[in-house]
Amino acid sequence: MKGLPLPVPDVCVRVLLNRGACGPYAHVVASFEPPGAGGGFELLSAVPERRLPAEYLPAVREGIVEGLDGVAAAVLVTDGTFHEVDSSELGYRIAGREAGRAALVGAGLLPPQEAEALRWASWPGRPRPRRQKAR
Repeated sequence: MKGLPLPVPDVCVRVLLNRGACGPYAHVVASFEPPGAGGGFELLSAVPERRLPAEYLPAVREGIVEGLDGVAAAVLVTDGTFHEVDSSELGYRIAGREAGRAALVGAGLLPPQEAEALRWASWPGRPRPRRQKAR
């Protein structure tokens, strides 16, 4: 398993899927680092439970692992929020997957064009969308 080659701090993902009256909501901020000595995946949270209940962390973890696609990293969740009605495991899995993909783009393991597919993610240094040329 290869590891993330360099840090990608402050990846912020806010999922807002409003279908009718409600839809999945999730918000996480995470910093990605190259893996530790063991070389595996590690996820820690520094977010108080009142801001991001622990019940959503397994879904965040599952999404990040999927988004990283086999790349090892040490991940620290530094912020997040939830909504009493609209938050769900699905929203946090989506947020985790986008965060993992964003980390791969930020670390140079995916081409910058891949950032265009990340609907809810932002991070320092995110490539700007390419503008289409006028005809």
